Amino acid sequence: MASTAFLAPLVGSPLVRKVADAVLVRYAHHRTVALDNMDAGRVQHATLLSLVRRARNTRFGRDHDFARISSVADYQARVPVREYEFFWNSYWKDAYPRLDNVTWPGKVPYYALSSGTTSGATKYIPVTWEMVASNKKSAFTTIALFRHAHPEAKLFNGKFFFLGGSTELRPQPDGSLAGDLSGISARELLDVLRPYVFPPFEDTKISDWKEKMDRFAELSVRESITAISGIPAWMQRLFDRVKQVSGKKTLSEVWPHLRLVVHGGTKFDPYRDMFKAEMGSDLVKFCEVYPASEGFVATEDPRYGHMRVVPDHDVFFEFVPVGDLGTDRPARHTLANVEVGVEYAVVVTSCAGLWSYLIGDTVAFERRSPPLIRFTGRTKYFLSAFGEHLISEEVERAVTFACRETGVFPLDFHVGPVFPTDPSKPGFHRYLIEFADRVPDLNVFAQRIDEELSRINEDYAPHRVGDLAMLVPEVRAVRRGGFDEWMRATRPSLDIQAKVPRMDNSGKITQSLTAWLTDHGYA
Repeated sequence: MASTAFLAPLVGSPLVRKVADAVLVRYAHHRTVALDNMDAGRVQHATLLSLVRRARNTRFGRDHDFARISSVADYQARVPVREYEFFWNSYWKDAYPRLDNVTWPGKVPYYALSSGTTSGATKYIPVTWEMVASNKKSAFTTIALFRHAHPEAKLFNGKFFFLGGSTELRPQPDGSLAGDLSGISARELLDVLRPYVFPPFEDTKISDWKEKMDRFAELSVRESITAISGIPAWMQRLFDRVKQVSGKKTLSEVWPHLRLVVHGGTKFDPYRDMFKAEMGSDLVKFCEVYPASEGFVATEDPRYGHMRVVPDHDVFFEFVPVGDLGTDRPARHTLANVEVGVEYAVVVTSCAGLWSYLIGDTVAFERRSPPLIRFTGRTKYFLSAFGEHLISEEVERAVTFACRETGVFPLDFHVGPVFPTDPSKPGFHRYLIEFADRVPDLNVFAQRIDEELSRINEDYAPHRVGDLAMLVPEVRAVRRGGFDEWMRATRPSLDIQAKVPRMDNSGKITQSLTAWLTDHGYA
């Protein structure tokens, strides 16, 4: 592709910025109307058949008789739901990194490295040119839905702050590049758009997270930031540093033109109140996105206050009831027949050569038309060590409730079971929580968690009666920076935006994390 760098000085001028913003608003209205008039089920059916047709001559396509597929039912009869390990061991490992025509036609230019938050094992997710285009379309859809709902919230009169991982990509033997998905996105950004983006590309290559945060904070206070995106826990760390550097109390004082905070990667509820206080202005809006290394899933539609599945960007979605996971023939729903209120595991078939791939996340639909979802957790994130059957969403709600009741803000937390050494005594849940400012009365905090879980989960409450099956939760405060240091010490290969494992049903991570934090003076 020809360079567009020569246009950068022109597009950064005030007049062109004003015109660009006007064009964006027009596009936003057009794109939103198109989505509203779209039959998501029909579009998804066409998407699947298009993907199958293009991949019919790949090794995977021949193995699964793609030439004879003419419907969703045909496809589901030939292609089971599988996880990463199947694709790696059966198709990718021996050929990597040269996956030409293995599960997708043509050469794979990029590989997104994904740790997975439960195991820490590195995954190599193919990112094809078609997936690069898919991700760009999804990003523009996010902005379109926001500007349609808030046409007055100008974004091009300043810069978009992308708080991502390192953009340093490692060359592979076949010439492809591997690294963080944000690095791939940064590399594929058009030169003509760089005047609208922060930080400078060279600074995004910094691998040390503390050095990167300090550098970003020092530079960003001199910029007019209109939007910022990232994982909530890492944005909060940046905000702290920005306020230190600037001497200001709120982000709206530092960046008076800030209008949009895009967040994803984890449940936002525990952070919402804290972020509102950090902004210091009702003009700043929040937008949740659901990107994954395997493909973009959904983005918030401000008109509904929920994430909306994007149906027309070369990704086909299936939804398996969580209770069916692990069975030989799980029910497999599409956007045409999902049910509201059911917890589903998300399965994707994509233009990167993933076929009915279980990505490990769970969602529930709030509405079918348009397809609105809420993120409920991970397929491997649950607590049932004592038969209590808690899911991630319920734990997040309980922690949020306890924070509001005690007037504190959480930066991050982890929870897992502690098993009794005396068989005659019950076990309990241990919460390790890093608070943003002050530490509350931990006994009161634990009681509030216990009260909320007893109220919202019909299995949890009976287990707590009389302390017979399970004791009241234990809450331990983690000193500021403790989780960061644990990640750096125990998982040094992970990127800046790798997440602390929220839940651990085995108790092993909880035990080792507690020991490390205690030994190093953070608990």
